[in-house]
Amino acid sequence: MSTTTTLGRYIDTCAFNWREFFCGWGAAVINVSVTYPLSKLIFRQMLHGIQLQNAFGQMKREGVYYLYRGILPPLCQKSISLSIMFGVYEEVRQPLVQLNWDPYVAKVIGGMVSGTTESILVPFERVQTLLANSHYHDQFRNTVHAFKVLRSYGYQEYYRGLVPILLRNGPSNACFFMLREELQDRINVINNDLLKTSAEFLGGALIGVFLSTIFYPLNVVKIATQNKIGGKFYSPLEVLVQVYRQRGGKIRYLYHGVQMNCTKAFVSWGVMNAAYEHLKELVY
Repeated sequence: MSTTTTLGRYIDTCAFNWREFFCGWGAAVINVSVTYPLSKLIFRQMLHGIQLQNAFGQMKREGVYYLYRGILPPLCQKSISLSIMFGVYEEVRQPLVQLNWDPYVAKVIGGMVSGTTESILVPFERVQTLLANSHYHDQFRNTVHAFKVLRSYGYQEYYRGLVPILLRNGPSNACFFMLREELQDRINVINNDLLKTSAEFLGGALIGVFLSTIFYPLNVVKIATQNKIGGKFYSPLEVLVQVYRQRGGKIRYLYHGVQMNCTKAFVSWGVMNAAYEHLKELVY
């Protein structure tokens, strides 16, 4: 193969691929709209260390009016986040593969870069945490108001909880793409559309359950960190030890809400994976 041909293919690969960004964005919008109430239920368990029935009782007493309170930040954050996740991953992976890097190394690097890039959206996760906490119902009227209040504490408040998010995003993205693409290679041989969609849902669901369980303690640390406004910024290890002691010094108490989290991950990542594949078929 000539040098000119190789260079041409490399340039074609490096051209901006808007389709991956769009598919990620669309899959996230569908996903968040379906799973937000479940996410809020799990959030209450993570934050307060309470059982499912107690968290459900809280939300039931608050009524339907507050059920979708706080959905705007995750809708913005998740739609942009998944757009970045899939788009940046392919923008990084494909040129590396064209340069004859090992495919698995290219996937890991692509996943790490996309996960790290997603961290620019930390302010949305920060505000979502505050709006979903009933303690702040009277303090924050809506998303815009929450952003204004946080700004009065300094712009660093927007990025409280950044470190656990970085520790979560990069490794989880790398694992997700490696597992997903191994699975997708096997799903693509299915000729029946219904079976293929079912397999895409189930595959994404099982990967989501596996990864969300592994990284669950980091989400607990992230929520505990972001639940505070003002004051000292503590390291993830300090927060983890604090939560561990507050919950009776038992590791299993760090996993309060993990069952519902698995349920949410099953539905969320299943919907997202199937929606992403269908959107790809539309735009390619």
